[in-house]
Amino acid sequence: MKINDVILQTVTKIVVFIILTFGVELFLSGHNNPGGGFIGGLVLSSAFVLLYLVYDIETVQKGIPFDFKKIAAIGVLLAVGSGTGSMLFGSEFLTHTFSEFTLPVFGATELGTVVLFEAGVALTVVGVVVTIILSISEDV
Repeated sequence: MKINDVILQTVTKIVVFIILTFGVELFLSGHNNPGGGFIGGLVLSSAFVLLYLVYDIETVQKGIPFDFKKIAAIGVLLAVGSGTGSMLFGSEFLTHTFSEFTLPVFGATELGTVVLFEAGVALTVVGVVVTIILSISEDV
């Protein structure tokens, strides 16, 4: 018997958008305030887990055709690559640098290599958490 979860699915669409927005905010504010790649990745992965709970796995896989194991691998490569990039310039591993640029819409903006590292951490966390949840759901 199929249960009609129209209200739950409609509310989930709104809540997932709010969770994803909050996760991106946590990720972007992590350089100067509490937050960063790890907690941003956890919040982002909670949105995907909510989708998997409300909809079935096949429906979510059609809408989000990502292999989360590959996303975790890309995240690790990005995090390690940002750390080894400094070694190419004669600095120690994980030495980060930053510079201030003037962007057309945003004006004076500080961009640093730590953003690449945090993005790698966030992708790794999202990939690992969703892969673990999917692995657990397959055993049931």
